[in-house]
Amino acid sequence: MNEMEEKVLEKAFELGQKYEKKNTGCAQSVIAALFDALDIWNEDIFKSASGLADGLGLTGDGSCGALVGASMVIGFLFGRERKDFGDIQKPIKSYMLVKQLHDQYIQEYGSCRCHDVQKTFTGKTWNMWNPEDLKNAMEPGGLLDHCPQLVGNVARLACKIILDNGFTF
Repeated sequence: MNEMEEKVLEKAFELGQKYEKKNTGCAQSVIAALFDALDIWNEDIFKSASGLADGLGLTGDGSCGALVGASMVIGFLFGRERKDFGDIQKPIKSYMLVKQLHDQYIQEYGSCRCHDVQKTFTGKTWNMWNPEDLKNAMEPGGLLDHCPQLVGNVARLACKIILDNGFTF
């Protein structure tokens, strides 16, 4: 990895942390961090991640939004296009790269389910639809102490996969 790529990885990490801490919305935060670090943008991809925070719709019950958002960027860059929809071989590269991201995520966090990761970080799960839990999640010791680091880490992991697989500026 050259010096420029190292700077891009660090930028992805720092922006992921910053965006999650300031704006929340882990899926959109990781997408914005990756897009900004790679100097690309797609408003449709960014907007489509709106409902993915906190394990899908603030439920905690689905996959980590940062992991899903990073997977969306990998798919955007390496995925199958509509014209190739009938070719079952076309998405193989994106499958492989997302699996690589998934496997590294599992190695780091033990599970991709949001509630499991919350429990690992804080010893409990948070119901973001409960006003008291939402308030506590934003205070010291809550999710806002942990999720920005995770989002930054996922942005860096995904960015490395993207760069290692031929993305050029």
